[in-house]
Amino acid sequence: MAQVELNVEIREKSGKGVARKLRSAGRLPAVVYGKTLEPTAVVVDPKELEVAISGEAGLNTLITLKGAPELDGKVVILKDVDVHAIRRDMISADFHAINLKEKSAFMVPVNLVGTAVGQKEGGSLQLVRNELEVLCLPTEVPQTIDIDVTALEIGDTIHIEEVVAPEGIDLVHDVNFTVLTLSIIKEEVEVSEDDELGEEEGEAGEVAAAEGGEAAAE
Repeated sequence: MAQVELNVEIREKSGKGVARKLRSAGRLPAVVYGKTLEPTAVVVDPKELEVAISGEAGLNTLITLKGAPELDGKVVILKDVDVHAIRRDMISADFHAINLKEKSAFMVPVNLVGTAVGQKEGGSLQLVRNELEVLCLPTEVPQTIDIDVTALEIGDTIHIEEVVAPEGIDLVHDVNFTVLTLSIIKEEVEVSEDDELGEEEGEAGEVAAAEGGEAAAE
């Protein structure tokens, strides 16, 4: 598991006004919390944070905090981050302090391996869950959960209980939910303008014939 360092500063004041001023100055307001840690308001450099989570581990990157005596040496993961709706830059972040010797829950992306038999026959592979929750030691979080789909045929479905996780990794689930399905692609029947015109003429002819029959009956 990737491990990086990140400088933090304790934030003495909080509130929307303070957060707005920090963002205007190119700083990012954040909070660090954990099982044995009181929520602590901090400030980080958003560019440094982006670099820290830019590796393959992404949000599961283990981050060691430094620069603040109260938090120096604490290992955290970026638990949540808010981004601006338009600019898409980070506006706040939450860090969760973890114990490297205790198992924790992490979200890991699903990686499909191979090309399914059903896909070669015209089927469509639908990934229902892009990520799966795992329980493991922070230092053993896999980058992906690989699922081999080569033997799947049209109509096949893979549920969470059929997914094989790496050794030492537990897949978290209460119900046996669907992870992916392989279904047939429904073909859309294209109707040409000539066909549509022919249908309209046919309908008009039927109406005319019906009206003619009624007139004759009268």
